[in-house]
Amino acid sequence: MNVVFDLGAVLFTWRPADLMAQCFPTQAATADAAAHLAHAVFGHADWHQFDRGTLGMQDVIARATLRLDLDEAVFSALVHSIGTRLKPMRESVAVLQQLHLQRQQHSHGKLYYLSNMPEPYARALEQLHPFLQWFDGGIFSGDVHHIKPEPAIYQLLQDRYALEPAQTVFIDDMQSNVHAARTQGWQGIHFESAEQLKRQLTEMGLVQANQ
Repeated sequence: MNVVFDLGAVLFTWRPADLMAQCFPTQAATADAAAHLAHAVFGHADWHQFDRGTLGMQDVIARATLRLDLDEAVFSALVHSIGTRLKPMRESVAVLQQLHLQRQQHSHGKLYYLSNMPEPYARALEQLHPFLQWFDGGIFSGDVHHIKPEPAIYQLLQDRYALEPAQTVFIDDMQSNVHAARTQGWQGIHFESAEQLKRQLTEMGLVQANQ
């Protein structure tokens, strides 16, 4: 069985509301306000284009600061720093490591990633985190101009690595992305925690329960 991981909020921390609260304490003074501002930034079509690789970082910064009346210097510093703010989620990485070690021992299936990630952040993760070399391959959205949950990006990964849909399981924190994978004939796991992920992978016979 091939296992495909999303990265943000599965293997790397991604808490956009916390970022808004830290950087814009006045406009994100409450949890609701922080969540609303985070959605206005990261849920907007401009950010999706940045993910897709069709809109540059400076354009995203300029548009968002104008649209949301944000301090441009603060927002620019935040956007430029996100690649280094994405920190490994230790317990999730441990699950990935277990899969990697089992693949080395038994050669059953391979590991891939499929991530909505702008090109600058993708390059930062590749440089900063050697454990990404455990993957046999993968796709960052910013490199291919497609984003989840569009069918094209799943099909691209499938074609690039000759994946058999029924023998591929996809892990993502977004239910819509998991649903899109299932429509391709893949199996899917909606990620909620490393403990829940390991339990489901164990039930599928993909990891050993005693490790």
